[in-house]
Amino acid sequence: MGPGELGEGEKERWRALRAASEAPRNPFMEPEFTDAVGRVRPQARVAVVYEGREPAGFLPYERGPLGQGRAIGLGVSDVQGAILRPGLALETGELLRACALSSFAFDNLEAEQRLFVRYAAEEHAGYVIDVEKGYETYESALRAQSPKFLKTTLAKERRLGRQVGEVRFVFDERDPAALRTLMEWKSAQYRRTGRRDRFAQEWITRLVGQLARTRAPECGGTLSVLYAGDRPVAAHFGLRSASVLACWFPAYDPEFARYSPGLVLHLRMAEAAAAEGIGLLDLG
Repeated sequence: MGPGELGEGEKERWRALRAASEAPRNPFMEPEFTDAVGRVRPQARVAVVYEGREPAGFLPYERGPLGQGRAIGLGVSDVQGAILRPGLALETGELLRACALSSFAFDNLEAEQRLFVRYAAEEHAGYVIDVEKGYETYESALRAQSPKFLKTTLAKERRLGRQVGEVRFVFDERDPAALRTLMEWKSAQYRRTGRRDRFAQEWITRLVGQLARTRAPECGGTLSVLYAGDRPVAAHFGLRSASVLACWFPAYDPEFARYSPGLVLHLRMAEAAAAEGIGLLDLG
């Protein structure tokens, strides 16, 4: 079925299964992300696995014209996989046949995905900022482990304030103009570094717009902006749950590169996230 065809009871069961999982509550694995993809990708689907009359699992995916399957939002989604009841016995081939899929492509599989992990070509450690014990504890660890990095970054933040304008940080900026500025910076960065410009693809731009308006407890778009005076100098758009901030699209104005505004931005994001009760910034 299409993501928009899921009933509220099925979505609640999806959320309950995520809550029962031992994996971090990453917002990319919530029904709101799949629903947003479904609004911009007509090939988006959700397979629902039932035990009797009770949903016991969900597989969000996209289906190609010849039955090739791919993870929902492949190309931009940072965490992928099925949402299953703990201990559910399910065979990968059986599930794919039920979805009329000849294959299933993924590139950012969530750890411990029994159905698909054995088909992964490579395994990599993820990078995170852990503020579970508060920002002060995290900063103390930085002072001990990377004293030069922290000292230099904070000094650049002070210099930015003196030379450009008072530094101000907004964790959850709602101004659409700030989001457009971020996407312009990011597009320019992609082109400057020879990478494919994701925002040249209309569906990705529309997806970010959809998610910027999404305010669910376990999946909400969050735009963070670092200002110097009234001028934005760095920004980040990502998704947050109650416990995880998934870092997604960071960028800064190259005019201010000497102040390392992206690093300053991430320190302030960590501080603000910890104040909101978020324990983990997933850097992807």
